[in-house]
Amino acid sequence: MSYLGLTVDDEYDDHVEYDDYDDVEPTHHSAPMGRGVHPDTHRPAPQPGGPVLTPVPGSGSPVAPATGEQGVVRTVSREVAEKAGARMSAGPATRSTSVRTVAVSPSRPHIVAPESFDDAQQVADRFKAEQPVILNLQEVDRDLQRRLIDFASGLSYGLGGRMARVAAGVYLLTPANVEVSDEEKRKLQERGLHS
Repeated sequence: MSYLGLTVDDEYDDHVEYDDYDDVEPTHHSAPMGRGVHPDTHRPAPQPGGPVLTPVPGSGSPVAPATGEQGVVRTVSREVAEKAGARMSAGPATRSTSVRTVAVSPSRPHIVAPESFDDAQQVADRFKAEQPVILNLQEVDRDLQRRLIDFASGLSYGLGGRMARVAAGVYLLTPANVEVSDEEKRKLQERGLHS
């Protein structure tokens, strides 16, 4: 059991304590901090509503008022903002919660009578193309039936569709936003594929 590290190993009883070593003070290396900025330059904290201060390289003063196209950000009262033409909101922005309605399209089911598990590819391809699939497992052995039912239920669940047993050994897989018309159901019932 010692090769698994589950027992006490006498070899580690004689290990050297790390406290015996001298502590070495860390050395500080000065890294470049950007053009014109030195580590001992003191930068004052920005004041709300005050002017924007930027470092001026080569000047006696570490900071000077900014010039050019830069603006100042500060809090203003609601009255000042409205006079300036700013649009105000009463609270935080909210997202639209509208739901887009998708039309349900009637579709004719594709009938698959698999002979091996390789035929599951055809079921998945038709289902992903938003075509209902009738999976006829009446002539299939029990083990293959279970595998195909598991595959079909995972496929329909994973893609947001539905799976329903419509006759003994016959399953209807319907993709999301697709509906099988009553006329198609009647035709399938005449063929013994729908109850």
